[in-house]
Amino acid sequence: MMEYCKDVLSCLDSDTSLKIFMCLDDLADLVRVTCVSRSWRHFVIANGLCKQLCLRMFPQLSRVAFVVELNQNGAKEHAEVGSSYSMEWLSLLREHRVYAYLGRALMSSVAMNCIAKTVGASSTDNFPQESIDNTLEPRDYINGRYCYWSSDGQSNPNVPETLTYELVSQICVITEINIQPFQADFQRGSPIYSANL
Repeated sequence: MMEYCKDVLSCLDSDTSLKIFMCLDDLADLVRVTCVSRSWRHFVIANGLCKQLCLRMFPQLSRVAFVVELNQNGAKEHAEVGSSYSMEWLSLLREHRVYAYLGRALMSSVAMNCIAKTVGASSTDNFPQESIDNTLEPRDYINGRYCYWSSDGQSNPNVPETLTYELVSQICVITEINIQPFQADFQRGSPIYSANL
């Protein structure tokens, strides 16, 4: 026979419960807490505990202005219609999922390439020999050929050039971008071609 178990949260005031949950220092534990009962899940989400812990662990995320959750197709979710309470709850739930996922990714992050494939370049000087695909290759020289991307170039150095990539995940934390100038050893004086940074 199963005995009736009283929910511990109902015996504590919300400040005490909050202090207890704030002692957790692992996002995985906090996510596990949400599986204990509906009231625990509601408490964690309503108080934004995943976001708070994520910001304590990674203070640099405090500069994030807002979060956007993409659906399975990579498109932004449409705003739903409902009461202000239900809209607020959906916002808290979305924030909970995003910060739980983001925290997990940051905790288990290893140096890896976030680029799945190239999408396009604003211009290419000599396609396909100097295409954006060459930017995925860390080596300068492959099979007897130089490997680099070159734009058409502009007389005005303030005209921007862009390279667009598809990332491997809906959420990627970019900590480093490597840009290597190209030195044309095959040209007189071995000039260096580089963006103005």
